Amino acid sequence: MALDRLLEKATAAHRKGAIEAAASLYREVLTLDPRNDVACGNLAVIAATRGDLALAEELFRQAVKLRPADAKSHHNLGSLLQQRGRPAEAVAAHQRAVALKSNYHDAYFGLGNALKLEGRLDEALVAYQHVIALRPDHAEAFNNIGVVLQQQRKSDLALTAYMRATELRPTYAEAHFNLGAALQDVGKPEDAAAAYRQVIALRPDIAAAYSNLGTALQELGRHEEALAAYAAAIQRSPDYAEAHYNRGVMLQALNRPVEALAAYRSAIALKPNYIEAINNAGIVLQVLGRPNDAALAHRQVMALNPDHAEACNNLGAALLAQSRFDEALVVLRRALAIKPDYPDACYNMGNAWRELGKLEGAVAAYQKALQLRPDYADAFSQLAYHRWRACDWTDYEASQNRLLDMVRGGAARVPPFYLLSTAASPADQLACARQWIAPLLPPADEVFRHAPSELRPRVRLGYLSGDFHEHATADLTAELFERHDRRRFEVVAYSYGRDDGSPMRRRIECAFDRFVDIAPLSHRDAAARIHQDGIDILVDLKGYTYQARPQIMAHRPAPVQVNYLGYPATMGADFIDYIIVDSFVVPGDQQPFFMERLVHLPGCYQANDTRRHIPATAPSRADCGLPRDAFVFCCFNNSYKITPAFFDIWMRLLNAVRGGVLWLLAPNDLVRCNLRREAERRGVDPDRLVFAGIVPRPEHLSRHRNADLFLDTLPCNAHTTASDASWASLPILTCAGTTFAGRVTGSLLTDLGLPQLTATSLSDYERLAREFASQPQWLLTIRNALAQRRDAGTLFDCARFTRRLEAVYSRMWEGRCGVHARTDVPATQ
Repeated sequence: MALDRLLEKATAAHRKGAIEAAASLYREVLTLDPRNDVACGNLAVIAATRGDLALAEELFRQAVKLRPADAKSHHNLGSLLQQRGRPAEAVAAHQRAVALKSNYHDAYFGLGNALKLEGRLDEALVAYQHVIALRPDHAEAFNNIGVVLQQQRKSDLALTAYMRATELRPTYAEAHFNLGAALQDVGKPEDAAAAYRQVIALRPDIAAAYSNLGTALQELGRHEEALAAYAAAIQRSPDYAEAHYNRGVMLQALNRPVEALAAYRSAIALKPNYIEAINNAGIVLQVLGRPNDAALAHRQVMALNPDHAEACNNLGAALLAQSRFDEALVVLRRALAIKPDYPDACYNMGNAWRELGKLEGAVAAYQKALQLRPDYADAFSQLAYHRWRACDWTDYEASQNRLLDMVRGGAARVPPFYLLSTAASPADQLACARQWIAPLLPPADEVFRHAPSELRPRVRLGYLSGDFHEHATADLTAELFERHDRRRFEVVAYSYGRDDGSPMRRRIECAFDRFVDIAPLSHRDAAARIHQDGIDILVDLKGYTYQARPQIMAHRPAPVQVNYLGYPATMGADFIDYIIVDSFVVPGDQQPFFMERLVHLPGCYQANDTRRHIPATAPSRADCGLPRDAFVFCCFNNSYKITPAFFDIWMRLLNAVRGGVLWLLAPNDLVRCNLRREAERRGVDPDRLVFAGIVPRPEHLSRHRNADLFLDTLPCNAHTTASDASWASLPILTCAGTTFAGRVTGSLLTDLGLPQLTATSLSDYERLAREFASQPQWLLTIRNALAQRRDAGTLFDCARFTRRLEAVYSRMWEGRCGVHARTDVPATQ
């Protein structure tokens, strides 16, 4: 009787919550009766509650031994084993419990939980269904059925279970939370947001509810509300790495890369091996113009997970940005080995082959990317353009039309440079440029502001380019930089291109008052350097050409910003104030198609270097593979400018001019093979096409003497190439188009006083070419005129050109300082 009273006393204390007293009394019972299963079980429960799981397990096992037929003891042991992370043993314990007591719903519930932990989802569902059969109002069982169904990717069925759980218990926060997740899975973010708000109303302390609310709001495009939700999650749980990560994703989507990077770094600080955050940080670093740091981030991901295909691809992109093309190829191959159907890696593989000069490999990689993702706009743009570079005119018209449709539809970004050699109108070019630059714009608070400007004796003039080395732009501008009047201008170069060690690089470095290498700097840091230097007028010589960094200009580092020479079209950006043109390349009525204000130079807009050396001794025709006495048509334009329509004309000219040949620049074997095949298709002996290799510029200029007539192209004319031909006194026949890029040669010829060499239609172009070929004396007259005007005319008078350009710069700066309102008046002569 004393033992019974002691056990009653212990049980009463336990019920009242006097845990210490109850435990002491249960121990007394066990001292008197070591086989007392009730005291043993209850003391086990107390031990588990206190966190002493080892003692609890020992006591539960003792209770099972004492009463092997007691279902509750087996169930309690199973629950304890789950706590200890041993679900397989827990399953056995719960199964024994339900075997002993078939209507034991708590044991079935515990069995379901253990099976779920084991990944035995179908069996777990059966166990939970037993619970529902025994207890139709068991909200937790419905909730857990939902969890299992969601793990089985049956979110639509999970919804029903979660809804039933919340109906049975409206205050069940966990079920509302899971309902929100399932609603997101089935594409109902609005309903998901409502579910998360219900969780927050019930349990304002659950940080995950705020974070998930943020992801639902993000899907709905309610960006500021999403950011507020992530902030609320972080406020409640500052060490919640996933909330920092989600905030970074949102900021990245909003094109706020600096803030996104900070959010990812916070997530990584809390969770150092957070692969998704590290990977996204690398992507943002690439966007910020920090490819070295981006590569380090992606290498970190690969160290954590060598089979992370996305990190391999992203590292490849970062290495491409660092001009480490062979290394990029290795990691991109690794990405495709891990994930053969990865279109982005195929696309970057194409970029790697392109940079390595393997055009055939590039085209094949872009084709593969398109096969994997037929709507892949970037891959299609690259494929179309690089086929044109190879003079592969497969689906030529369809490709051009598709590019233009993409631009006109506004759904995809097309590199604006690729549009220059298409039938795009000035309006198309403007739309394309706007679409291209829009996602590259920095947040408004990262754009530099400028105080009102004042006149000063010397204007600080900056030139921004990646082409201050052996390059067509440098070939035109080197003397301009040298001739700037240092009494009126301080002239600074900002270079983000490679140092090729060439004489041209050394010459340009010496041409400036200061030559600043900003290549290692991010876009923002490069802009900050320019801003700190106090540049008054910043001239962009790159636009949207190869490896351009318009993001620097987008930060508005200078109060006056100018588009000049490198890119013959609008940049479609409000951060460029002016574009320097002439009245031939861009007549005044074209202003509606330019975001920049047109500033017309008198004469030709193009700078020209008169210090280009042409050796006195030229290679012979035989040295160049040309027949000695035949009429030689030539075109040294880039291969992508050659169109089927112009090639048709050229082949008709060869058929009309007996023994004549066409001399073309061939940077690769694909161009040779494709053009020879196209000639044969048009009934012309392929051997009448002669191909010139790439040689040093002086030799290239001297070999022009072996040609009789340079045939220009359209829609994109010769630019520096036309200047080279004119400098070498080689007559050039052009046709004026409707866009800036298609009117450059006409501008040069007009300034040379030879407007008769500019045709106004393709039929006129073909007629004039035939007449020149049949009247060599006429051509000789033009050649002599070119030689005379080269030395005595205005086109190659760089000193005069520099004065004209400086007058324009001065008027721009005066306008900025409020001296006058107009800057489109002609510069002084």
